[in-house]
Amino acid sequence: MRATVMYGAGDVRIEDVPDAKIIEPTDAVVRVTRGCICGSDLWPYASMEPSETGQSMGHEAIGVVEDVGAGVRDINRGDLVVMPFAFSDGTCAFCHEGLHTACEHVGFFGNNGMNGAQAEALRVPFADGTLFPLPVGEDDALMPSLLTLSDVLGTGHHAAVVAQVAPGKTAAVVGDGAVGLCGVIAAKRLGAEQIIIMGRHDDRVALAKEYGATDVVSERGEAAVERVRELTGGAGAHSVLECVGHGASMETAIGIARPGGHIGRVGVPQEETLPASQPAFFGNVHIGGGPAPARAYIDEMLPDILEGRIEPGKVFDRTVALGEVPEGYRAMADRESIKVMVRP
Repeated sequence: MRATVMYGAGDVRIEDVPDAKIIEPTDAVVRVTRGCICGSDLWPYASMEPSETGQSMGHEAIGVVEDVGAGVRDINRGDLVVMPFAFSDGTCAFCHEGLHTACEHVGFFGNNGMNGAQAEALRVPFADGTLFPLPVGEDDALMPSLLTLSDVLGTGHHAAVVAQVAPGKTAAVVGDGAVGLCGVIAAKRLGAEQIIIMGRHDDRVALAKEYGATDVVSERGEAAVERVRELTGGAGAHSVLECVGHGASMETAIGIARPGGHIGRVGVPQEETLPASQPAFFGNVHIGGGPAPARAYIDEMLPDILEGRIEPGKVFDRTVALGEVPEGYRAMADRESIKVMVRP
C-alpha cells in the first residue's frame, strides 16, 4: 500500500509501505476514503530534523472498515467511520469523563512511529473506543464537513468550551486557520454575542464572517490588543480561543482577555514556557486547554452537520490525490490553501 512519509523539513514522500494489518485483537484496519493535511503537520514540515526512517503522516480520516480483530464488538466490517486524531480505549476513567486524549492507552496517529492516515489504509488500535460509525454513504456530499469531526471542528469547539463561551459574551479567536474558523463556528453555536476573528487573509476572513464573526482585527502584537480593547469598550474579551500555538499568539490572547476572562488554548505550543504569565496572574485570567477530546464531541456536533446547521467542510479549499500530497503541504505552508483534503 502507499502512504505519506516525512523524512525531514520539506521532505514529504509517497512510498510503498507494508499493508496495514491486525496486530492486537482490539484493532481494526480502515481503508481511507478521505484524509487531509492539518496545520499541525506544518510544524514538522518546517522544522523536522532529517530522519533515515521517516514518520508516517496524517491523523484525520474517514474510511471503510476492512478488517477487525477478534476482540472488537461494536465496529463491523463495512462500516463507514470517522477516525479522531487520537486513539482511546473508551473504557478508562478519563474516557468516561469525556477526556479521551488523556486515556490510559492514548496514542496519536501519524506521530512517534504510529501509522498515519495520509495513506491508502491504516491500523486503528482500540477500534471500539476510537472509531465512530457514520449514517451516510462514502460518497455523501457531506464528506468534507464530516471529515472535520476527526480534528478541527472538535478542536475549535474544545477551545470555545474551555474559554467558557456563552450567550451574551464576547469571544475573540486568535488564528484564522481551519481550527480558528471552526472556533468561530463553535462560538456562534454556543451563543456568543460578539465574535472577533483575528486574521489578515481575505479568504479566511470572508469565511469567518460567513460563520458568524462580527468583527475583524488584522493588526498584530500590541496594535491588535489595542484594537480588541477598542471593540470591547476597553475591557477585553470574556472568552479567547487561542488556535495557533506560537508564543506571540498566546501573548496576544492574554493581552486581549478581560480581567477574570478565560482562554482556551488548542494551538500546539511551540515553546515550553508560557509567555505573559505576570499579566495573566494579575488579571486573574483563567488559562486551560490542550489536545481536544474530539471523540467526545462527535455525538454533539454530528446532528448539526447532518441537518445542515453548520458547514465546517468549507475550510477545505483544495483536494489532492495521494500522490499529490507533497504539493498539498507546499500549498498550505505557502498559505495558498486553508486546508487540503486527500482522496487516496
